Order: sequence, then C-alpha cells, then structure tokens
Amino acid sequence: MDHREIIELASELGRELEKRAWRVSSAESCSGGAIAAAITSVAGASNWFDGSIVSYANRIKNSVLGVDSGDLKQFGAVSEPVARQMACGVLAMMDANLAVAVSGIAGPDGGSAEKPVGTVWIAWAHAEGQEPVQIDAKRFLFSGNRAEVQAQTVIEALKGMLAIVYEHPV
Repeated sequence: MDHREIIELASELGRELEKRAWRVSSAESCSGGAIAAAITSVAGASNWFDGSIVSYANRIKNSVLGVDSGDLKQFGAVSEPVARQMACGVLAMMDANLAVAVSGIAGPDGGSAEKPVGTVWIAWAHAEGQEPVQIDAKRFLFSGNRAEVQAQTVIEALKGMLAIVYEHPV
C-alpha cells in the first residue's frame, strides 16, 4: 500500500477544498472507511470533511443512502447505478459540495466472470450552490491482494475528487 501517496493526495485535496470553502463526504463499501481515514489523517480535516457512511450491507445502502432496492437486485452492489446513487445519497445527507462513493470486490473471494476480484465502481457527485448535481462514475479493475485493491481504490477516489475540485477555480 502506498501510504505516502494517499496522504499526499488527501493533503492536497484538503488544501484545495479549504481554498474553495467546500465540504466533502464519502460513502464506502469495499474500502471500509479507508477514504475517510485518509482524509481525516490530515490535520484540519474538520474544516472540509463532514463524515462518511460505511455501507457494506445492501440494506444500509438502501435504508441509509437511498439506493433503490430494485437496482441493487438488478445490477448488484458493484455497479454503476448503485455507486452513483450512493454518491448522491451521501452528498445530500451530509450537505456537502463533493462526495465520493465506492463499491467493489476487494477479494480474495467474491468475484465472478462478469465481476472479477478487483472490480470497483467509483462515483463522484458534486453540487455547488443552486447548480444541479453532477455525477461521474468509472469502473476500475485493480490487481493485487485485498489491501492493494483497497489502496488503489482510495488513490483513485482521491484523484477523482481532486480533478473535480480543480475544474472549479478559486
């Protein structure tokens, strides 16, 4: 796990969020709170981070984050529609400007031919003021053991948040 890269990305994200007076939150499944841990490892995180929901179980994705139960059944937890709904749900719940959601298969078990171990969907939701919520999502196929898949998930989640922040100059 590249702990140094994660801390550097989280620190950079914090600096940029603070410049814009933005708040960020996360909804995590396969990362088990590692994104929130990375963000809160940075001193001053309370200035830009409101909270995270670790929604490992589908019933939590549904009841807490508002993910449609029909989509969970039809597409599965590791899917674009579910990741997008998780991001929207936590964005609204935390009244944040930016949210990230991750759902995937970290392994070593749980994979299938359609969704092998290392498959992770990451979604980023953004809203600023009265503008409509924008959501981007991307499927990743990471390699390595469970910890390596989780670390790669955190890195890509942070990189995606930074990309959105940089699209909105101070």
